[in-house]
Amino acid sequence: MISPVGWIIIWIGILFNLLGTVGLVRFPDIYNRLQTSTKCVTLGSFGLMIGIFLLHGFSQTGIKALICGAFLLLTNPVGAHALMKGSLHYGIKLWKESIVDRYGTEKLGGEQIEEKS
Repeated sequence: MISPVGWIIIWIGILFNLLGTVGLVRFPDIYNRLQTSTKCVTLGSFGLMIGIFLLHGFSQTGIKALICGAFLLLTNPVGAHALMKGSLHYGIKLWKESIVDRYGTEKLGGEQIEEKS
């Protein structure tokens, strides 16, 4: 019973990885691309690792998949955050149709833009 569930989770992980790839190609600037790649690829790769664990169980391969999945969950968002913060400090501009840049205005000492609800 675990084997079909493992394969389903693997295919869902592949789907998330493909959607992250499409986002990398389609989104306009580095900030949007980092967001889609971090969220989709982290979830997709973690899904692959969980699926492998469900297929192999508590064997050497299954435990290695769990360790790799935990490593991905910890390092991928932190790395994307560092890249995004470095891009802001380096001065890479947002997409021309971006609406709010709260971190950029705080970084440059500008006034906060209030959102209307």
